[in-house]
Amino acid sequence: MIKLEYFTSADFDTLLDWVWDKELLVQWAGTQFRYPLTKNKLDWYIEEANNFDNSSTFVYKAVYTESGRTVGHISLTSINRKNRSARITRVLVGNSDRGKGIAEQMVKALMKIGFNQLNLHRMSLGVYDNNTSAIKCYKKCGFQVDGLLRDIQKHNNSYLTLMEMSILENEWVALGKVIDRQNEM
Repeated sequence: MIKLEYFTSADFDTLLDWVWDKELLVQWAGTQFRYPLTKNKLDWYIEEANNFDNSSTFVYKAVYTESGRTVGHISLTSINRKNRSARITRVLVGNSDRGKGIAEQMVKALMKIGFNQLNLHRMSLGVYDNNTSAIKCYKKCGFQVDGLLRDIQKHNNSYLTLMEMSILENEWVALGKVIDRQNEM
């Protein structure tokens, strides 16, 4: 089992160890960061994040509840409290922990925060269509495909297509999830 905790500057080295490769940086962050990823860029990333009452971005690390070891990274961005929407971004499982269902646990934990604590109506995400394991994970979490943004980003000598996905609060409830706005993370 994992739990989500706020990502801080103390976590930078772990993330930098995971995102050492240009290809992985593109898969993880799209156009958000340019290679190489640095501590200065990560400082900017969390600068105004993680204030529950007014931030439009929450950045988390995923931690094994038993050992306290960090095993992943995930963020909730573009939080629009008026429209009750937000976007899941930058989902990454640490190198040695991939293939263990951690990404699914992270996404579901973030959905619980979004729907239960932030009172969101809609959560969305974008994933490159060549990332089949991530697409499978998101579908398993209840996300539906909204459409494709074809050839949205030039990468090396080809283009990447972005798959847009979303889930609505009534779909979350239909999955058997209870919206309990009283409980915290």
